[in-house]
Amino acid sequence: MSRVAWSLEVAKDRCMGSGMCAALAPELFRLDDAERAEPVRRDIAADERALDAADSCPALAIAVREGPRTVGPRP
Repeated sequence: MSRVAWSLEVAKDRCMGSGMCAALAPELFRLDDAERAEPVRRDIAADERALDAADSCPALAIAVREGPRTVGPRP
């Protein structure tokens, strides 16, 4: 069983609905009825695909957190 390590957040006011996150990591992100991204689950095991999605977001709307520390997007 996977241990919850990270949490995913999408700033709806920043999301432009490009769908990059859902295309890169459909197990982690989807587009809602308003065509804005949302996490499939908020809490996940550490997963490189979450960081890739955060790095690829053109609006920098995705945050990947490990407790209080932000681990994505990467600098």
